Amino acid sequence: MREIFVRQEGSEKVFIEIDLNAYAFSKKFSWLFSLFVKFDSIDESQEGYEEFLETKESLIITLEHNEKAKYVGSRVVDGWSEFYFYAQDSKGLNSIVSKILQESNYVFESNVVRDSKWDFHHKNLAPTELEECHIQSEKIIFMLEEEGDDLECIRPVEHYISFTTPTQKERFLQNLLLEGFHFKDDISSDDFEHGVALTKEHKVTSMELKKVIDELFLEVKKEQGFYEGWSTVLANEVEKS
Repeated sequence: MREIFVRQEGSEKVFIEIDLNAYAFSKKFSWLFSLFVKFDSIDESQEGYEEFLETKESLIITLEHNEKAKYVGSRVVDGWSEFYFYAQDSKGLNSIVSKILQESNYVFESNVVRDSKWDFHHKNLAPTELEECHIQSEKIIFMLEEEGDDLECIRPVEHYISFTTPTQKERFLQNLLLEGFHFKDDISSDDFEHGVALTKEHKVTSMELKKVIDELFLEVKKEQGFYEGWSTVLANEVEKS
């Protein structure tokens, strides 16, 4: 399952795609194969964009054939698309990609190193806990957009928090000083026993949700809690009420 998110590294925005299931193959593949192609695959208006996506998938299919390697993700930064695979050994990888890319006249470089602990994957591709929160948030936003929702409409939004112990939860609520947030209810589920629902009225645009989640996440972590996501109603339902 592939997910896409954006990470800020210094002054650069890095667009990352990761296969969240890839780490299940970590014991089988111990060589990191890196491929750098001079093409900004984020710019959909760029000439040859569709052809590049086809070439990308051709590379993945070819390298994964007979379990030669496993595609784990990509990074797009400064006009370069970087593709990363983990392989069983280092033999033949360069020749495979050279044959595919030379026919398309792409400028490219490649490299293969041993990385049995998947250090590169953990440090440069895998999302952090906060980034995972934003990934799930974007999925909700996408579903709202599919319903034709007006994301700019300010409406009550519920945010869900969980804690390992009731003491952590109580301390969090007692020290909650974030502007606009209000306690709504205690919640629990099979996944967490000590949960709380907070409400705040705001837009549900990507920019606004990122700001709100970042702010709340920081406070939640002070009590070793977990941000579990958010929910809301459609803008037209707000107008009816």
